[in-house]
Amino acid sequence: MSGQVIVVDDEAAIREAVQQWLELSGFRVHSCASAGQALALVDRDFAGIVISDVRMPGTDGLQLLDKLLELDRDLPVILVTGHGDVPMAVQALRQGAYDFIEKPFTPERLLDSVRRALDKRRLVCENRQLRQQFALKDHIEGQLLGVSRAMENLRRQILELAGTSVNILIRGDTGSGKERVARCLHDFSARAGKPFVALNCAAIPEQLFESELFGHESGAFTGAQGKRIGRIEHADGGTLFLDEVESLPLAQQVKLLRVLQEKTLERLGSNRSIQVDLRVISAVKPDLLDEVRGGRFREDLYYRLNVASLRIPPLRERREDIPLLFEHFASEAARRHGRELPALAPAELARLLGHDWPGNVRELINAAERHALGLSGEVESAGGLPAQSLAEQMETFEAQCLHRALQHCRGNITEVMALLQLPRRTLNEKMQRHGLLRSSYRPAGSGDEE
Repeated sequence: MSGQVIVVDDEAAIREAVQQWLELSGFRVHSCASAGQALALVDRDFAGIVISDVRMPGTDGLQLLDKLLELDRDLPVILVTGHGDVPMAVQALRQGAYDFIEKPFTPERLLDSVRRALDKRRLVCENRQLRQQFALKDHIEGQLLGVSRAMENLRRQILELAGTSVNILIRGDTGSGKERVARCLHDFSARAGKPFVALNCAAIPEQLFESELFGHESGAFTGAQGKRIGRIEHADGGTLFLDEVESLPLAQQVKLLRVLQEKTLERLGSNRSIQVDLRVISAVKPDLLDEVRGGRFREDLYYRLNVASLRIPPLRERREDIPLLFEHFASEAARRHGRELPALAPAELARLLGHDWPGNVRELINAAERHALGLSGEVESAGGLPAQSLAEQMETFEAQCLHRALQHCRGNITEVMALLQLPRRTLNEKMQRHGLLRSSYRPAGSGDEE
């Protein structure tokens, strides 16, 4: 199949003939007897074209053209008339019609126009998709900082999964940014305009769990003064984020599983079922399968929550990101406290690179804030002598230098070669070794002039 075509004509015989010609040529065709039927099928993301008769009762072809172009100025609309009205043809083309065909016409004349119109539409849709991808990429890079290959892969996986509706399990050490990743999955999804509701399962007393998740009616238990909307119901249409989901009591695991299966819940003290539409993103520190094997987590719920999974790499596995992250968080802290940011000495940078960061990004943020405040021993507290060898530290430093040069030159290789005084072959080898892609630094919509 080579494209989608909507055919609009109030005469059934003409609709059927045009549909047959187009389908025999491999097009997907939807025929409509009125302009209203066609408008119901078209939105800005419609990937096809429209063919419409001009002379129709009610909304005619010229009026339909206006309404379609209000939806999308780039939508190709081919108009057909049997009256040989040249002024009408000129008017239609001025209004934005893609082409104008007079009846009677040959199948070849129609097919030629349809193929050209669909080619144009395909290019428009591809360009829009590329612009959207660039915009999302720029946005997510501001949310999840890092030049390492591990972070590039994580951002790519987030953008791929955000467009789906599947439940996702995030694995990561303490302080690695699991809620930030969950928030990105929500923000880049179709649910972005709906609530993002976060609940730390380890922070809720077991006796309050059911009310917290499902809500309650007035008088449902002692102290229930009024009606309460639970977290699940509040997340309707959006995303429910369950942090430390391994701490969810077994009794509540059964009830959560029922909600996921039936997409309904009942508040405490009520027999009325409430429909809910939500996506569940869960986060764990341990391997949740170990919890299943130990009988502490239901296997059926595990598979419901783990339709797809993401692993956040700990900071020790992406040391090349440490200088960028430290500089970012220290600058933010200095601005927040109204301080001038102290320079970072080479010895201090070496200590940062050599530390294993058991607290991950959260620990790094703490060290960066202390540095911004000028507190003594702010970096020394991060660890003693560097854990990396000199060669490893030099590799990390080289990757950071290349990243900054590419960022400064916006991916212009010629400018980077001049700035770093490197021949092209050497620069290419180093970029490949460190997993740095020129395309990651090019502005959206820029060409490959080099």
